[in-house]
Amino acid sequence: MDEVQAQYEAFPYPERDPADEADRLIEGSPSDPAEIDHYIYGGQRDWSQPFRVLFAGGGTGDGLIMLASKFQAKGHPVEIVYLDLSEASLEIAKARAEARGIDFISFHRDSLLNATDYGAFDYIDCCGVLHHLEDPLVGLRALASALKPDGGLGAMVYAPLGRRGVYALQTAFQTLLSGRPVSEQLKPARAVLEHLNTAHPFLANPNVSDHKVSDAGFVDLLLHSQDKPFQVEELFELADAADMRLVSLIEARLYDPAIYLPSDKDIRQRAAKLSTSQQAALAENLNGNMKTHIFYLAHKANDMKLPSASSLKLVPRLRGVSAAALAKQVAKEGRLKVTLGGMGMTLPVSNASSNLIAQCDGKSLSEIATALRLSMLDFIKAWTPVHNALTGVNLLRYSNGFD
Repeated sequence: MDEVQAQYEAFPYPERDPADEADRLIEGSPSDPAEIDHYIYGGQRDWSQPFRVLFAGGGTGDGLIMLASKFQAKGHPVEIVYLDLSEASLEIAKARAEARGIDFISFHRDSLLNATDYGAFDYIDCCGVLHHLEDPLVGLRALASALKPDGGLGAMVYAPLGRRGVYALQTAFQTLLSGRPVSEQLKPARAVLEHLNTAHPFLANPNVSDHKVSDAGFVDLLLHSQDKPFQVEELFELADAADMRLVSLIEARLYDPAIYLPSDKDIRQRAAKLSTSQQAALAENLNGNMKTHIFYLAHKANDMKLPSASSLKLVPRLRGVSAAALAKQVAKEGRLKVTLGGMGMTLPVSNASSNLIAQCDGKSLSEIATALRLSMLDFIKAWTPVHNALTGVNLLRYSNGFD
């Protein structure tokens, strides 16, 4: 058993209690079904058709349970395969599924490198895994081989700038404690942390708190034997080497350098001339505080486009807020304030947009236009700025089958 596997056998992460399934559903990105529809299928998938999903390195099951619960609620056909090397993690994920009466997941203690042994998949989740692989490219290529031509992959990796101090401490603890079982590293590591220089960047980093939550969180954050973060430009390179393309980063607006720049025309024009990957890299460096990157990938040969504001058959879905509540806020303030990754921003959404937003209750765009007695051209003109603002912060997704 290698060090990474031994760690997750001793300290399954994140720490979860199946008894809590009665009280809450943990939601997030990637792998929310509405998000998958939006970013992988252009908001147009027919969810009456079978859907095969792989959770590659499914851990204790947060993403797994979120996706499965939403399919369960809608009754859409789905088959889910879970893979993880940790038996302890697998048992927790399995118990969480059983607590919810979910019976369409097959659980396997296996490496994601063997993904093709389980058939071809419409969607693959690989959240928090690539940065722990000895060779992330080999891992991504293995997953790409198991992905159907029109399918997609959702992933999260750690980013270095928002994890200030973490990697210095990982190196220090490896110097002091390597060779011991991870269970015997925890107590002395906590003692060292108690005596840390008060000026150490880790202590001033508001982005990291897992070490305060649980032993598993401390181990995963500071005692991990294999943790290689990615800057965003490296993700574009990784995807390209695996013959895949990066469809979108979540939330896309954070990767637009324009939101970090002054009004200086020359500076903004220079940024605008950069490639997509260079713009994202510039934004990451100007932001300086990203601790993860969440993104969706597809095969290079898959030319599916992201949803357009002018595709009137699409059904807009708001995330985490009701149409009535959001419309009321926009009507009152004439703007929309959001906070992403600790950064506050104001979205260009006018008072007049509130009537459009209020109609996002399951209607298609064409049905909204009809309800408001707008011509299609007038509707598209009014809807486009709403679409651009809300999709950029992942508040708006399009899906025929999921809220």
